[in-house]
Amino acid sequence: MQIKGIARDTLNFILEASKSMAPQEFAGLLQEKDGIITEVLILPGTESSDSNAVLRLYMMPNIKAAGSVHSHPGPNRSPSQADLHLFSKTGNYHIIVGRPYNSQSWTCYNRGGEIIELPVLDVEFDDYEEI
Repeated sequence: MQIKGIARDTLNFILEASKSMAPQEFAGLLQEKDGIITEVLILPGTESSDSNAVLRLYMMPNIKAAGSVHSHPGPNRSPSQADLHLFSKTGNYHIIVGRPYNSQSWTCYNRGGEIIELPVLDVEFDDYEEI
């Protein structure tokens, strides 16, 4: 799956959710549509604390995730060993957000933990989607 970027509104949601959860970690799975990350899936049973967030991957519906997102309570956005383990299970685009949770305080990594560029795109969202 080739990802072109992340929708600005989706990134803003991630930053605001991370800020509002602090000092607990925020976590979710990234969903894409037409190669653009547009949604964050919050899995049932996700646990958050000031030292980690636990995603219950067995609660994931039968869909493919583009990757994951989670926040760190401080400014350090380097992935831990636990982060790298998660990266290996869920797609190839993984965002870590750190304090102060603004447009400069996030980094995207591939499943191997290497920094990759993820352009922020201005995308128009449909007000209503047919189900």
